[in-house]
Amino acid sequence: MRISRVRAAALTSVVGLGIAVSGLAAVPASAQGGGPQNPYSPAYQHSYRHGVVPTVEINQKMHGWKVTHAVATGQQTLSYGGGVDGIGVQSGHSKVYLVFYGTQWGTQSTNSSGDLTFSGDPYGAAPVTQEMFKDIGTGGETWSADLTQWCDGPNVATGATSCPANANFIPYQSGGVLAGVWYDNAAASPSNATGNQLAKEAIKAAGHFGNTTAAANRDAYYVVLSPHGTDPDNYQDPNTGYCAWHDWNGDTTLSGGAAASSYGDIAFSNQPYNIDQGSSCGTNFINSGSAGMLDGWTMTLGHEWHEMMSDQNPAGGWTNHVSGSSYNGQENSDECAWIAAGQTGGAANVTMGTGTFAEQASWSNDTNSCAISHAILNHGNVVTVTNPGAQTGTVGTAASLQIQASDSASGQTLSYSATGLPAGLSINSSTGLVSGTPTAAGTSSVTVTATDGTGASGSTSFTWTENAVGGGGGVTNGGFETGSLSGWTSTGTASALSTAAHSGSYGARLGSTNPSTDSTAAQTFTAPTGTSKLSFWYNSTCPDTLTYDWATATLKDNTTGTTTTILPKTCAASASWTQVNASITAGHSYTLTLANHDDNYAGDATYTYYDDVVLS
Repeated sequence: MRISRVRAAALTSVVGLGIAVSGLAAVPASAQGGGPQNPYSPAYQHSYRHGVVPTVEINQKMHGWKVTHAVATGQQTLSYGGGVDGIGVQSGHSKVYLVFYGTQWGTQSTNSSGDLTFSGDPYGAAPVTQEMFKDIGTGGETWSADLTQWCDGPNVATGATSCPANANFIPYQSGGVLAGVWYDNAAASPSNATGNQLAKEAIKAAGHFGNTTAAANRDAYYVVLSPHGTDPDNYQDPNTGYCAWHDWNGDTTLSGGAAASSYGDIAFSNQPYNIDQGSSCGTNFINSGSAGMLDGWTMTLGHEWHEMMSDQNPAGGWTNHVSGSSYNGQENSDECAWIAAGQTGGAANVTMGTGTFAEQASWSNDTNSCAISHAILNHGNVVTVTNPGAQTGTVGTAASLQIQASDSASGQTLSYSATGLPAGLSINSSTGLVSGTPTAAGTSSVTVTATDGTGASGSTSFTWTENAVGGGGGVTNGGFETGSLSGWTSTGTASALSTAAHSGSYGARLGSTNPSTDSTAAQTFTAPTGTSKLSFWYNSTCPDTLTYDWATATLKDNTTGTTTTILPKTCAASASWTQVNASITAGHSYTLTLANHDDNYAGDATYTYYDDVVLS
């Protein structure tokens, strides 16, 4: 089996490394498909080092040898290897586990983003690694979307160069892929760890994370990160230097033989602290100065993850099998490695949800090019959400509704969202369970949407009515979730707005962002049996003084004829949500009046948000 390494690409200049390699690619070793063997390649006489990226110095020697031997560039089309143990690609949502291997990483801390940091990490590589894998599939990034064209499964023929519609495709990795981080400081990392030792560390990590079955490891990937100053698998050897590689535990060509796993097949990568190699492994490849110190680091991390996703158990997934091609034996990222920024298919800064990371392109069969960006393919997936029918409940009584959804594609994970839920209720984005305790009476229109990893989605809509406590009256539309002031009588400038919500989707705004005068919203109701308190929330924006502008509210007991000011005139310098409570008597009729006063003076408009009027 093969270990994929980052390598030099054809038809480019490695500008970031300061050396020209135009028109030629690293020649694969004989184990990569029988092509000519470059004696200067780090893969030469190291059969497990497939697709290795040479250092700058080695690359110069390889370049000279290729010119002398007139090696031609061949086709880059990838084809399917038939799977190994039934595995070709990661056709589910990837779970990336980071393993910081050895005590040389130093003292562990946690930063404000929740990332582990280490005193023995002089370039701050550890938190950047965590943020990158958190960010994949967020912010609309399409660098990773190139993977959505690759597939595996029984319907994919060995040698296929495209996927049938009934294949198991790699989904778009929405929401990030980081699944766990472990500092293995039980002992020092070997100063020169062998491939077999690295594979055993990955198996140890699987046990640490509780992934002790083949099913648990089907979509798992373990990145073994060696510390600063170490030389795993002789990556710093001046004659055979490289930057990273990936493999799986069943590879018998590993140094020391295969590392036996009782947890099923385990995909892993060897990530040396390659910043120690400087520009030889991509430092400042895209960015200059301190901003580019981790260029090669994130590029090699991304490179190996892309290749693992498309060739999880090498070479059962997608590799180049074109006989006579200089790319024979290479994977998708190998074919596009070290193409300079600004060139076609070149490396670039990729902006994700919360950060920007230097990444390289990967080969795309469907566009016949190296793609740093690619359309997200959902392959006609259909997501269906079952309509649960109209829902009813009572204010103050806990509610629970399990949303059911299905996907026409196998192996997909659904995420859920909802709009219009009654105040106090929310939906679990992972399970689709709607739960909580409603806080306001009224009827709202709810829409629930389920989305899979490819971006395919489905929705359903239904009504949800929450009745007041005890029945027989109560506040209508107290959470304004109808999106209107239905149930209320208003004067002046008054409306229901999403920006005015304290909870749920809507709240009421009295007044305007432009100067106005008096605005009110009033409702007459009967306090139901079992109620003794009225409450609401308000948030007043009052840039003037109490002499001129204010928010206020009154509650009139129509049964006794008494009126109480439950919110005295208020003009706060800084807006914030505040709750108001007032006593009520069950069976009495009340009129609640919410008000906002603005003196209509230009430049200091006052307005007030009101929401969640509840009887309890």
